[in-house]
Amino acid sequence: MRSEPGARPVPAGGRLPYLSVAGLEKRFGGFTALSDIDLTIQEGEFVCFLGPSGCGKTTLLRAIAGLDPQTRGTIIQAGRDISYLPPSQRDYGIVFQSYALFPNLTVEENVAYGLVNRRMKRPEIAVRVEELLAMIGMLGSGAKYPSQLSGGQQQRVALARALATRPGLLLLDEPLSALDARVRLRLRGEIRELQRRLGVTTIMVTHDQEEAISIADRIVVMNHGHIEQVDTPDAIYRTPGTMFVAGFVGTMNFLTGMRSTADRVRLGTLDLRVPPGGSPIGQTCTACARPEDFIIRNVGRDTPNAFSATIEATEFLGPVVRARLRAPALPGMPVLADFSLNAITDLGLELGRTVTVALPPERVRVFAGAPE
Repeated sequence: MRSEPGARPVPAGGRLPYLSVAGLEKRFGGFTALSDIDLTIQEGEFVCFLGPSGCGKTTLLRAIAGLDPQTRGTIIQAGRDISYLPPSQRDYGIVFQSYALFPNLTVEENVAYGLVNRRMKRPEIAVRVEELLAMIGMLGSGAKYPSQLSGGQQQRVALARALATRPGLLLLDEPLSALDARVRLRLRGEIRELQRRLGVTTIMVTHDQEEAISIADRIVVMNHGHIEQVDTPDAIYRTPGTMFVAGFVGTMNFLTGMRSTADRVRLGTLDLRVPPGGSPIGQTCTACARPEDFIIRNVGRDTPNAFSATIEATEFLGPVVRARLRAPALPGMPVLADFSLNAITDLGLELGRTVTVALPPERVRVFAGAPE
């Protein structure tokens, strides 16, 4: 077994992470799929790798699994250097997008597959399989074949098979993307509940931001083979660290102007009050705000960042109506703002109506430069 140089990161408090990835790089010929990946995951965490197609999230998962080893870098699991161990010598269970069940084996046989390979005694296997089928709500389906199951049931069986050997790490490679929306919503809740009950450290790859935000303890946002930000779902959403994260997670308004003072950004003819930092004074910058950050009630002459705008279009989204606003102070910069159904009714908001809205300064994020 080879060992690459690289220190094991120790977080504040001296607690060693369960999984540590340091200086990881993956190249395919002249193409670099992953570069300078450093990541630590604590025992029992549920972490999502999130990003667009081709960003490297599945490549990173496969490197951790040993299915597609890294070109260089170190992977430590539970204090053990697994950087160059084959998959069979690593401690994980994995679930693929395509389920990967054996079509010629029954549900029971699929779930028992890893246990049989470990040469467990038949009575012990029978007890463990029954326990797992009960856990996924499929007692009585053990004699069925995969072709007799729905997509959601097949994915539950794949999950049970991955957990059968009681692995220390559970890897999920877009496990819900092949399912319809209703089944996907139900199954992601079941996966999260099961993970919390078992306490197994879990990594899930997904391109679905809503899925990541709803299920993860922390999210690793990736782009072009790099990690853009690692943080809690709340922090990723409310305080994105880069302009890419701001645009990829949720809906964001990008308003490009110039940083005029430490706490002002000039947008068109509007001097927007903003938190300090984020961009140098006198240079182009982008002020970012989410549609739900705009307020319309109790906006007066002295309200910071108030401006008038015309409702140009609306989109009904259920609990809110998203309006596209056109403001004379912001030429060429339409703004999306969310209004509650009560506000729509109480204030008589409709197409063509001119309204006064405000953007609280603390809700604004400022980044240097303009969006790509």
